[in-house]
Amino acid sequence: MGRNSACEPLIHLLLVSFPGQGHVNPLLRLGKHLASKGLLVTFSAPEFIGKDMRKANKITDEPTPVGDGMIRFEFFDDGLADDDPTHHDIDTYLPILELVGKEKILSMINKHADKGGPISCLINNPFIPWVSDVAESVGIPSAMLWVQSCASFAVYYHYYHNLVPFPSDNEPEIDVQLPCMPLLKYDEVPSFLHPTTPYTILKKAILGQYKNLSKPFCILMDTFQELEEEIIDYMSKICPIKTVGPLFKDPKTSILNVRGDFVAVDNCIDWLDSKPPSSVVYISFGSVVNLKQEQIDEIAYGILNSEVPFLWVMKPHREKLGLPGVALPEKFLEKAGDKGKIVQWSPQEQVLNHPSVACFVSHCGWNSTMEALTSGVPVVAFPQWGDQVTDAKYLVDVFKVGIRMCRGDADNRIIPRDEVEKCLREATSGSTAEEIKINALKYKKAAEAAVEAGGSSDKNMQDFVDEIIRMHG
Repeated sequence: MGRNSACEPLIHLLLVSFPGQGHVNPLLRLGKHLASKGLLVTFSAPEFIGKDMRKANKITDEPTPVGDGMIRFEFFDDGLADDDPTHHDIDTYLPILELVGKEKILSMINKHADKGGPISCLINNPFIPWVSDVAESVGIPSAMLWVQSCASFAVYYHYYHNLVPFPSDNEPEIDVQLPCMPLLKYDEVPSFLHPTTPYTILKKAILGQYKNLSKPFCILMDTFQELEEEIIDYMSKICPIKTVGPLFKDPKTSILNVRGDFVAVDNCIDWLDSKPPSSVVYISFGSVVNLKQEQIDEIAYGILNSEVPFLWVMKPHREKLGLPGVALPEKFLEKAGDKGKIVQWSPQEQVLNHPSVACFVSHCGWNSTMEALTSGVPVVAFPQWGDQVTDAKYLVDVFKVGIRMCRGDADNRIIPRDEVEKCLREATSGSTAEEIKINALKYKKAAEAAVEAGGSSDKNMQDFVDEIIRMHG
């Protein structure tokens, strides 16, 4: 598909990502899927993360064959030094990225057109809605990959269009009832929409996507029909949504080692191999969440007291962010012995698919939520902010695959070690553990069916590719 003769160039797509690990991963996975169907995909993002990605994943400038197509990387210079702290000050950086990005993406489009490999479609993820403006300015179709749940998409949509009351300065603790969704308590609504959010620039960026919502011809979503059926059906009547997830699960391209990690992954699979089935607690709070030292201590002692084997991802300390470093309590590793392993970064998809993993203590970002659900792994929910609090609500109360450990930033408390211990014991043994495991396996099966040939997500992906080919023709 996508090429009529041996010498005809492949249809060329340009994917532009916000420079965050949780945005790069799903967009790159989408790129691999599209390439496998016979397209040429160029993946682009600012050079300062390009440098980390090249180093961590041995990325070269040569296109990599994927199925019937190819994927290549082309990063752009945002005009700042790689180690400029502005990159981590989102309030200052987002406007710079928009200003420079528009210019760089436009010159990339012109360069490829001059070289005889014109771009046929632009795809962006949230936080950089201006990509669809660039596409519109040169008459190229654009699509958007929404990297959160359809439920979160619906919440932002209703907020942007002022369709129902939301928490406000006058009524900060109002609950939100949307069509086809459970009642969301004020602290279960994506926290960027709360009047007290410190992340007003992210709120502005994400809502900017709604201002531009008429520009993409398609909104691709990293979720699947069977997971969020009612809200997907409801929102599909309003917006041109196609569910194409779980993007990390694909029978054809999983063998491909085109990865987008910012930090090289540590090998922990051998260690997992040495552990009994369904015994290990996997702990990771994603690429952005940073917990206070006091909370790290309580989690550490809670783990020791629960006596469960554990694999814990402790991100390398990033001084650039101006955050205080955190450390494990003294003699923690000594006390844990062979029961515990600490890594800086893990191959999470592989870890969650490993038979020795019993449950996942997670910040409930959407990528981690999808990976857990579709690997059949129960979750101990430890959300902090943004859509994580909404995802936690769904994991615990709707999908019934999780146990809640905290309610997020709004809770404003340190979870003590005895609560940590109680949650870990509950998630790894006894009737609750059995129940959430059965539910998790049900979603794993549904996810596998969605991406199989003829499944809901597989059909949507093929429809999208066919539409691109049609528009190109």
